[in-house]
Order: sequence, then structure tokens, then C-alpha cells
Amino acid sequence: MQSIDVINPANEEIIGQVARGTAEDADRAVHDAREAFRKWRWVPAVEKGAMLHAIASGLRAKQQELAVIMTREGGKPFCENRDEVEWAASCFDYYAEIGRNSRGSSLPPSFEHQVNFTIKEPYGVVAAIIPWNYPLLLLSWKVAPALAAGNTVIIKPSEETPLATLTLAGVFANLPRGVVNIVTGYGEEVGECLVKHPETDLVALTGSVETGKRVGQLCAEQVKKVHLELGGNDPFIVCSDADLEIAARAACWAAYLNSGQVCTGAKRLYVFESIADEFTRRVVEFTRSLKLGNGMEPDTDIGPVINLRQLEDLHSRVEEAAREGAHILTGGRRAPQFKKGFFYEPTVMVDVRQNTRLVSSETFGPILPIMRVRDIDHAIELANDSKYGLGANIYTNNMEWAMKAMDRITAGTFWINDPLTDNDAGPFGGMRQTGHSRELGEEGLDEFRETKHVHLDYKQELKPYWFPYSKYNGLT
Repeated sequence: MQSIDVINPANEEIIGQVARGTAEDADRAVHDAREAFRKWRWVPAVEKGAMLHAIASGLRAKQQELAVIMTREGGKPFCENRDEVEWAASCFDYYAEIGRNSRGSSLPPSFEHQVNFTIKEPYGVVAAIIPWNYPLLLLSWKVAPALAAGNTVIIKPSEETPLATLTLAGVFANLPRGVVNIVTGYGEEVGECLVKHPETDLVALTGSVETGKRVGQLCAEQVKKVHLELGGNDPFIVCSDADLEIAARAACWAAYLNSGQVCTGAKRLYVFESIADEFTRRVVEFTRSLKLGNGMEPDTDIGPVINLRQLEDLHSRVEEAAREGAHILTGGRRAPQFKKGFFYEPTVMVDVRQNTRLVSSETFGPILPIMRVRDIDHAIELANDSKYGLGANIYTNNMEWAMKAMDRITAGTFWINDPLTDNDAGPFGGMRQTGHSRELGEEGLDEFRETKHVHLDYKQELKPYWFPYSKYNGLT
């Protein structure tokens, strides 16, 4: 069998190899998942919950090991990956509990001696296609609710970061055979096969808008349920009353976390003119203090981007914005101090045009473009000037400004004075071309369940409106 090399983006060394899966491998996984579904769907919720709690415990037991693997294959600093493992475990714990709490609801009946209720049922076999930037967290957001709902799952990790996912095979060992399956390989080979396979019932994808459109088209041919979490291009508004030291630090963290490779990262900063100069000065000063380096070094703040292709695309966007009049205040180049690795200096830019590619489309890298706005209305107008709608941020203690922006900005999550914080109980997802699905919360569970309406009449009797109509229609 052919293999895929896994590259450490910090030093460009091969750190492992995984199988380059084929259509036959995908087909076998679907067959196993289909067979397992026949029994798994009927396992009582309390037993499913215990098994999901066991997965959470298994993740925590391997926290150090998994964090090291993710740092080596993805480049994020070790502390960020350690946190990611805990967040993933927390997600399994959460769905272990809420999966036991609801299976439908009671409805008021239309007539006497009748009962109406709904039942939430699993779809069947779920194909979960996972991105490279948060390989375990975004896996848990799909797999945990899918299992709690009674589905079986096939996981297709990114070919960039498959090693941590494969390590989970032991964590999933407490589940019956075939309930969770992992197939490694390329998206256009294994991924597309899973999407098109007639025996997969739901496809859950986190990826780019372009990939989401392709998956949506393929699923539409079979009228297959599709769950899409796509790109983001989140605005970050700093109002004139903001504490500038706090807002500057928050903006840098939101823009540079995971080297800016975060779908909810702060990618467009809109700053009130009256405080723009001082805010920019603080951002530049703090940016220059951050340490770029290997994620396994304890004092590293920002690691490499995932690969050379990503680095080159990032730099082309910065150069293009500069040609169109933007000014680079710090950064703006591949870090010269590293002989190997895909390191890009954290970059602050001003005088950036709203319609430049750096601002108008999702840029995955440690870039912080600052644009001046007159007031809250101007900020809202520019924030909404986007095809995306994942998240939005604002820093202010003026509740009129905050609530006005919350009401008017099109975004699935709106953060006030605390960027990027997630809550397992709160739904996560986007609007517009960011997608039409939700993860986390009970909404995230419902994404993997479909509703059946049950109508019960506990008294058998002839209905006066049945045939023959000669006794009912009132015309005789």
C-alpha cells in the first residue's frame, strides 16, 4: 500500500507515515459502520453516555502524548495543543450527559383521546471530514454528538495531521467494533469516496468554502444530509472607550493564535479613528515582543504555518496589499532566522483596502490588518461587507454600541470583550457562505438526529369525515 509522509512544519522533517487509503478502504469502513449501526442505534442512552465518558477519560490519560504529537505534526505551541486535548475531552463529557436528556418532545393533540410526540432518530453512518488546524477538537465536535445520537462514524483526518487521530484508535477501543472507524488518505481520493458512497447517510465537513460547495453538490445528487462548517473572516471592532492595553493584547491573541490558522481568528480590525494611533502603537509593540519558534520550546508564542503552500499564499496576500497602498509596520516576511520550517513573522499592516484579497477573503496566517472607522455605524457597515458570517468581536463598555453591533452584524457567534471563547453548551456555526450548520449545544446534537412525528389515538372509532362523503359534505 502507498503511504503519505507527515511533515513537521517547524523543521520540514518527516516524522511519520500513514497509509494512503483507497476507495476500497473507504468502502470497507462504510460496510463496518453500517453493520455496527444496526445494534449501536439501540444501545440505551445511559450506556452510550458511559462509553463517551470513557473516551473523555482516555483522552485525558493521553493528554501529554497527544499534545506532543499535535505539536510535531501541526506546529501549534505545546500549551495550545494540551488545551485542545482537554477541550476535546470536555466535549465528549458534555454529549455523554445531554445525549441522555432528550429524545423528542410532547405536543398538544388536535382532538380528544389523542397523543402526539416527536422522536429524534439517528441518520445512520456519518462521514466526518476533519481539518488540520484543530484535528482533535473539531473531531470531537462531530464525533461526540454523532455517537450520542446513535450514529456510527467514519473519520477522515487531514493528510497533514493524521497521527494524533490514529492515536485515538486505542481510546475508542471501548466501543463496539465498527462504531468508530478511521481512514487516512487524500480528500480527492478517500474523502470524495465517503461523500459519494451510497451507504453514508450524512457528511460532516469542516473546511474551505470551495470544498464545502463541492461536498454540497455531491451530496445533493443523493439528497444526502450535509453538515458544513466552512471559512471565516471575522471582524474585530475596537471602540473609543476600550481599555487599549487589554484590547491590543486581545487583538494580538485573536489574530496570532495557532499562527493565525483559526477559522474564528480576528482577521479584520476596525478601530475608531480617535484611538487608532495609540492602539496601533501598542499592537506593534506587543507583536514585536512575541517569540516565534518551535512549538515544543516552552517560551514559544507562535509556531510555523502548516506547509510551504500556505506560507507562499500568505506572503502573496501581504505583498498584494502592499502594492495596493497598505503599509507594513512590522513583520511581512518569512522569518529569516530559521533555516528550515514554515515560519512567517507576525505582521501588522495599516492603510489596508477593504476590497484587497487580504481582507475580503479568508487569510490563514499571523496577519493583523488595522483599518480606521468613523463610528460604530461605519464599523458595522464594514464588518458586514463580507461573504462570510462565522463570528464577530467588539471591545467596548458602551452597551448601546455593543447591542447595536450584536443585532446588526451577520455572524453565528458574537463576542463582547472576550474573543474566541467557546462554550460546549452554546451553539457554534456560521451564516452566509460560512455554512448552515451548528456544532456544540443541543443544536449540535440535533444536527445528527432527524425528527419523527408520532400520532396516537388510543380509542378506535369511526371518524365522521371518512368516506362516504355523502354523509359529511353538507351538500344534501
